[in-house]
Amino acid sequence: MNLNQQIERWLLSQRAPFTAGSERPFVTLSYAQSWDGSITLQSGEPLALSGEPALQLTHHLRSLHDGILVGIGTVLADDPRLNVRQWRGPDPQPIVLDAHFRMPPGARLCHLSEKRCWILTSADAVCPDDSALDIIRLPGDSDGRVSLHDALRELKRRGINSLMVEGGAKVITGFLKQKLVDAMVVTIAPRLVGGYKAVGDLGFVDRVALPRISPVFTDKLGDDLIMWGQVTFDDTGGDDTSRDDGEVNG
Repeated sequence: MNLNQQIERWLLSQRAPFTAGSERPFVTLSYAQSWDGSITLQSGEPLALSGEPALQLTHHLRSLHDGILVGIGTVLADDPRLNVRQWRGPDPQPIVLDAHFRMPPGARLCHLSEKRCWILTSADAVCPDDSALDIIRLPGDSDGRVSLHDALRELKRRGINSLMVEGGAKVITGFLKQKLVDAMVVTIAPRLVGGYKAVGDLGFVDRVALPRISPVFTDKLGDDLIMWGQVTFDDTGGDDTSRDDGEVNG
């Protein structure tokens, strides 16, 4: 059994008991970073870090999920397609967290032939009447920030039982802050970047509450190190809560 098959078998085994009774999808957080935890040199600037085998793994993981979510910052920086190209398998439903609707009309996600992209935006966002996109309006605060909890409940209602979250940093941090991550698959490239980090301030006031990956697995794939495992959160303490309101701009 090769590494891709190992991760697939493990991921499906984690997902099976979760999806039956949950009000939200099973969430897999997956991204590539340097050895020092950077995902790019600076915010808004794309940087390819992983090698070809790890990139194939990413596309394999996409094929195993019902939906794939990124923030609008990733769209503006990378103009992704969020489909499966370097693996044989079905495309996930592309989803963009875009609270203030900044999606450019020329983005590749606006011109998909197979599946129309879903845009998760705030109730007050000004959106064009664009048949190429499915606009999903969700509750938000006075600044229009979208609630991740409400977003995940709506995705579940629409048939998304498994969701792969690829970034960017604000989205990664937001999902971890709100304890909405179930599994992680992270590619660590053998480079030192000294740039923009994948995970920001999680806001936990008690170190006991910090997310933990257990059990954790590691293996080499080409020149890259792949780490994966179950994400757990300690909810037993009275004061180990996050200083966050449950919302993120995307």
